Amino acid sequence: MVDGGVLMDIELQETYQERALVQLQADADKIAQLIKVQMDHLTMPQCPLYEEVLDTQMYGLSREIDFAVKLGLIERFKGNEILSLLEKEMTVLHEIYTKK
Repeated sequence: MVDGGVLMDIELQETYQERALVQLQADADKIAQLIKVQMDHLTMPQCPLYEEVLDTQMYGLSREIDFAVKLGLIERFKGNEILSLLEKEMTVLHEIYTKK
């Protein structure tokens, strides 16, 4: 029973880790979508409102990642990878917008 309980705990932990990673990636995708919509329809990248929204959203995501790392749900490198990929996507979107 002890071994079975440990195995179940490990499987449950892996499930939580997978769910945390999926949720963090979904939040990163939402930020990217929000920025795409703003660039396409609302404001220019140099607009203070645009910058404030981006900064606030990125900060919120970084705090979510820090929390997940502290809980042992994701590794720090994976959280940094999510942020880095989002920042790269934002750079590409900004370059596309400014070339219009």
